Amino acid sequence: MWALLALLTALSGNVPPFQLAAMSFAIASAIGLVMLQVRGVGFAVFRQRPAVWLVGVAGLFGYHALYFAALRNAPAAEASLIAYLWPLLIVLGSASLPGERLRWFHILGAVLGLCGAALIVTRGGAVSLDPRFALGYGLALLCALTWSSYSLLSRRFGEVPSDVVTGFCLATAVLSLLCHLAFETTVWPQGGGEWTAVVLLGLMPVGGAFYVWDYGVKRGDIQVIGAASYAAPLLSTLVLVLAGKAEMRLELAAAALLITAGAGLAALPLFKRLSRRAA
Repeated sequence: MWALLALLTALSGNVPPFQLAAMSFAIASAIGLVMLQVRGVGFAVFRQRPAVWLVGVAGLFGYHALYFAALRNAPAAEASLIAYLWPLLIVLGSASLPGERLRWFHILGAVLGLCGAALIVTRGGAVSLDPRFALGYGLALLCALTWSSYSLLSRRFGEVPSDVVTGFCLATAVLSLLCHLAFETTVWPQGGGEWTAVVLLGLMPVGGAFYVWDYGVKRGDIQVIGAASYAAPLLSTLVLVLAGKAEMRLELAAAALLITAGAGLAALPLFKRLSRRAA
């Protein structure tokens, strides 16, 4: 779902970032509210301790606010690459989680994934960190720290049901609306195509994906999830190529090999367990 973010954002027209976030998260909230009703889950599920709400809202809203700010204060390629440190930070930070052990293949797998992401973001060119954009680079680093911290802390709140993400989305929609009213000029989508893109954003990459992510980081192999997350920029670029919004390039093939190798290394214990079961 996250691989569709770039394409759907491009198809949504000239809607300002915070307005687009407010609209998308409002749709994401509606998804959660409908599912609560369908499954018969009451609103009592939102009665969580303050720390849960702080982590959830700071993760969803904080990540997007910092990312938008970073792109406004630094070149997109460099800012995006720094922001994409979050999978590596998840893998490294997993060592602090109960029952987790960080091994060399986890680290190497995450680093290979980062190298693959770097090839995509920089288009195979050199990265130049200009001191004039230090503020933007700092915001991008905070962006990476915010999402990795949110993901790792969500793991610690494993007993909290993913239904609570509905509340996080609703709070993020409200905060995004306030930022839009304070900093942006309203621009509505034009035509059915742009409105459809906005709705799809709210249903998938800026909606359903957060519910799935919450479930995954709480119940899955956090180290494999972190390393495999570098597939997102690769899949995103391939989606743009298939949609005619980008060109197929040699570095995409190299990035695919690096990211696949990295995810495979991080999942080495999983492969060993599966082979023993098969035997």
